[in-house]
Amino acid sequence: MKKIEAIIQPFKLDEVKEALKSIGIDGMTITDVRGHGRQKGHKEIYRGQEYNVDLLPKVKVELVVPSERADEIIKTVISAARTGKIGDGKIFVFDVGEAIRIRNDDHGESAL
Repeated sequence: MKKIEAIIQPFKLDEVKEALKSIGIDGMTITDVRGHGRQKGHKEIYRGQEYNVDLLPKVKVELVVPSERADEIIKTVISAARTGKIGDGKIFVFDVGEAIRIRNDDHGESAL
């Protein structure tokens, strides 16, 4: 099993969810997060004062999926989240040793 964490632009969330649903993926965790990479934020003016906004709003999408579907899912997220501009985000992939469904004690991929 693989855990896929995608940090994406907030306005791309609906497109990513629909793209994943179209390939049969409906279980995911969504978290509002803030951060920056190479884009380093931007300057804004508030009540006449200029200040740096260096932690930009992002969305983290987390999925745990069977290993054999990981590449397909990653390509789907990339195509749905890409704008071609700086700040599109990142995807991180981790190995998952075990998954357990609390309700009925299913283990492994059957718990997904």
